[in-house]
Amino acid sequence: MENKHHSTSDILDNVVHRHTDDTITVGQIKESLHERGFGLLLALASLPLCIPVPVPPGYTTLFSIPLFILSTQMIFGMDSPWLPKWLTRRRIARMKLASMLERAVPLLRKIEKLMRPRLSFASSHTGEKVIGMFAFVFTISIALPFPLTNLPPGYGILIMSLGLLSRDGLTIIIGMIVGTIGLGITLLILILGQHAVMALFS
Repeated sequence: MENKHHSTSDILDNVVHRHTDDTITVGQIKESLHERGFGLLLALASLPLCIPVPVPPGYTTLFSIPLFILSTQMIFGMDSPWLPKWLTRRRIARMKLASMLERAVPLLRKIEKLMRPRLSFASSHTGEKVIGMFAFVFTISIALPFPLTNLPPGYGILIMSLGLLSRDGLTIIIGMIVGTIGLGITLLILILGQHAVMALFS
């Protein structure tokens, strides 16, 4: 494959520049990734959830759908990702995607400089299933329509995906820790919210 030695940040950056239309379909993005597997698709799907900007209601729930699909396939040990036709036909504004990647790619390049193959057990076939389990649970937190519940789990999935692409088990474990902290924040918000509701009606 021509892109197997290219970094994740370079491939994601090239996605926008290879298309000149106003919109890009999810299917075109997947083809641009040259079947690099779950790592790149997880990274691309989690990026919109890692940018700390105000988002409209339902934004995180919408972007959690591909994460649910990909993580489920990883749990079942599929060798390559599959996306339903309705999702591959979905269009994304090219300028919005370009703006998102413009913010994210410099950070990705800094992270990539720190990564190298190590702790190979974490990126093995069994390790990928475990990553899928963590990603699935993190996505549940992302899908909840509460403030602050998407950023840490989103970063967790992004870091795990970068570690998977670089075969860096330490980075994968760090991603698991970051996402788990996000779960803790979600649980805290849910508990505090429940107490607030009970106090309101008591």
